[in-house]
Amino acid sequence: MKHFLNTQDWTRPELDALLTQASLFKRNPLGDELRGKSIALVFFNPSLRTRTSFELGAFQLGGHAVVLQPGKDAWPIEFDLGTVMDGDTEEHIAEVARVLGRYVDLIGVRAFPKFVDWSVDREDAVLKGFAKYSPVPVINMETITHPCQELAHALALQEHFGARDPGSAPSEVLRGRKYVLTWTYHPKALNTAVANSALTIATRLGMDVTLLCPSPDYVLDERYMGWAKHNAAETGGSLTVSHDVDSAYDGADIVYAKSWGALPYFGHWHDEKPIRDQFKHFIVDERKMALTNNGVFSHCLPLRRNVKATDAVMDSPNCIAIDEAENRLHVQKAVMAALVS
Repeated sequence: MKHFLNTQDWTRPELDALLTQASLFKRNPLGDELRGKSIALVFFNPSLRTRTSFELGAFQLGGHAVVLQPGKDAWPIEFDLGTVMDGDTEEHIAEVARVLGRYVDLIGVRAFPKFVDWSVDREDAVLKGFAKYSPVPVINMETITHPCQELAHALALQEHFGARDPGSAPSEVLRGRKYVLTWTYHPKALNTAVANSALTIATRLGMDVTLLCPSPDYVLDERYMGWAKHNAAETGGSLTVSHDVDSAYDGADIVYAKSWGALPYFGHWHDEKPIRDQFKHFIVDERKMALTNNGVFSHCLPLRRNVKATDAVMDSPNCIAIDEAENRLHVQKAVMAALVS
């Protein structure tokens, strides 16, 4: 049985097949790949795009989605073994995942970090708990990575740049492109999930990737930096860490923006805030985009305008954020169809 927890667990041909199928679903939205099938969508955190696109995706392929929110319309869940459950949690993941697996064909999980202790959060216990006990495939709807967003991003880039050679693999069109993953300011520290995933997929697709962030404190976790280095070596791409805005943007084909909290300050955000507040100039604006090679801009959304990126950047024809958001629907249908088949 195969789960969809991280794209790093899937081969390049498998990822290309998902992107190809997503393109087909985009042209022909309705199908019967999930006829008679169902998916439980378990949300520990709020959602707009993820919930809407998964529910509609299941419906468009003939399936049915059940939305659950533990602690709200479902019982609070315990994930640690050996815990004496005399607190707020009512049932253990060992029962939850196995029972859901008796009802449905797929389980989607969205569970953000607690933002207290990164050594704990990086273990991704909620997602791994479902994957451990579930008798059906589990899909990561965003935890400490966001693989569905990766595929939507890759598909949007593939669509923008077009095929180089007839018959080439979908991702080959992106090989050798200069890709800038830039940190941007946000009033509060955010999850590193999308940044981890963007770094993973960009290097996986053979791009020359620059991670632009204010200081070494904002470099991503060693696990994802390690994946990126491995991917770049395997695909012939490259990985560079930069703290210089202009040189990073210079000649870029793609600029992808995301805000995230500095890992050394994880759980001590009051100490990180005055440092983060010094870097509001990392906003993606017209001057920076003018340094690029007529580069495209994107973001996973939601985005605070004129904090992360200016109105002019967001409303530019080079902004593909809405295309990327739409593609969540198509790639998730491809993932669900692949897992049930």
